[in-house]
Amino acid sequence: MFAPLLISGCSAGPNYHPQSAASLGIPSHWSASAEPGAEDLALWWNKFEDPQLARYVDRALNANLDIVQAAARLRQARAALVQARAGYAPSIGATAGTREGYDFGDNVIGSRSTTSYSADVDASWSMDLFGGTSRAVEASRAELEAAGYDLASVRTAIAAEVALNYIDARSAQASLAIARDTLATQDDNLQIAQWRRQAGLVSSLDVEQARTQRAQTAATIPTLETSFASAANRIAVLMGDAPGTITADLASNATIPQGPDGIAAGIPADTLRQRPDVRAAERTLAAATARIGVAKARLYPSLAINGNIGASALSVGGLADAITGSLFGSLSQLLFDGGATAAAVRSQEAGADAAFAAYRQTVLTALEDVENALVSFKATNERREQLVIALDAAETTALLARSQYQSGLTDFRTVLDAERSLLSARDGLSSIQAAHAQALVRLYLALGGGWDPLAPLPDGTDQ
Repeated sequence: MFAPLLISGCSAGPNYHPQSAASLGIPSHWSASAEPGAEDLALWWNKFEDPQLARYVDRALNANLDIVQAAARLRQARAALVQARAGYAPSIGATAGTREGYDFGDNVIGSRSTTSYSADVDASWSMDLFGGTSRAVEASRAELEAAGYDLASVRTAIAAEVALNYIDARSAQASLAIARDTLATQDDNLQIAQWRRQAGLVSSLDVEQARTQRAQTAATIPTLETSFASAANRIAVLMGDAPGTITADLASNATIPQGPDGIAAGIPADTLRQRPDVRAAERTLAAATARIGVAKARLYPSLAINGNIGASALSVGGLADAITGSLFGSLSQLLFDGGATAAAVRSQEAGADAAFAAYRQTVLTALEDVENALVSFKATNERREQLVIALDAAETTALLARSQYQSGLTDFRTVLDAERSLLSARDGLSSIQAAHAQALVRLYLALGGGWDPLAPLPDGTDQ
């Protein structure tokens, strides 16, 4: 009688063991230069010190429809775990009924009716001899955890996308302000050229060149307005609103958020523990490994215990007077199914191999994201420093060129070249400020920022 209990300690299929850093090819340090140490990245958008950006991110995290879908998938995974655990419990059913009978005898007219009552309770229990149910629960638990990490991953991606589009919107506004300021200066240049032509000091060539330059600058304004509108519409959709709903809210010009000049990147192994997509891939591998055991358990014998208790009587009160019951066990073993079950095992093994490859790919992609983000962040910082110098020189050059042209000491082409250089320098600095801020956002995302890995997994019930 103790044999089933001893056998139940065996679980079919391989036991899952977490992969070591060496087996995943994780280096001990980043190849790009990175600041040592670690910092809290859970609410990285607050480090930009832009209340409007923080408000938009918070709204998106509460209403974004991709997050709502991920939360629904998490609830599905939780229900699947409950279903898997139900395999441990017996199945119990009950039936009750009445039966009306007629005793006609020799006289149909004088027939007599009788009523009988019955009640039955049936129970069955399949013993988990070779751990098939245990492996199913193990797989469902891992899939639930993976769904929780998937939800966290979607939330981090949405926060980053809101920030990137917010920076795009502010960058477009900055470029619009530069274009309009430049347009005003070019209007002055055109007026000066017209006055000098009327005075006979220059030819119409100067006027036409001034008109050309002004028209080229004016032509950039609709494109910049389109870029602003696209970014504003995207933010609205990310927050679960209709496009255009926040355009007026964004209309007031604001500076491009810059954030801190650097962040601590830590070591690669710590970063991978911080990233929810890597942890989701690891849990998916654990689930796929457990599914092998579920399939293998079907190759071994299964033991089921069935029982029945029933009663029948001519009155409801008499049901307790005559109770019958039965209890029996059955042992079944698969003998032949054309190789279908064995093929199912091989299929699950192949699925586990694919999950391991996907896990490694996720790890390598995460490392690539961080390396690229570190290089980009450093490069944009260096470019920003040089473009600040370039803008200072261009402003001085343009000022001198306009002054000399008004005094007749230089030709109009020199003014045009200086104005073009100034516009290019102003646009370049504005663009690099936006690129630097976006590089910082991507670095936060690459490092797994946007959630707290030490906090309990989100349960999806608040969506």
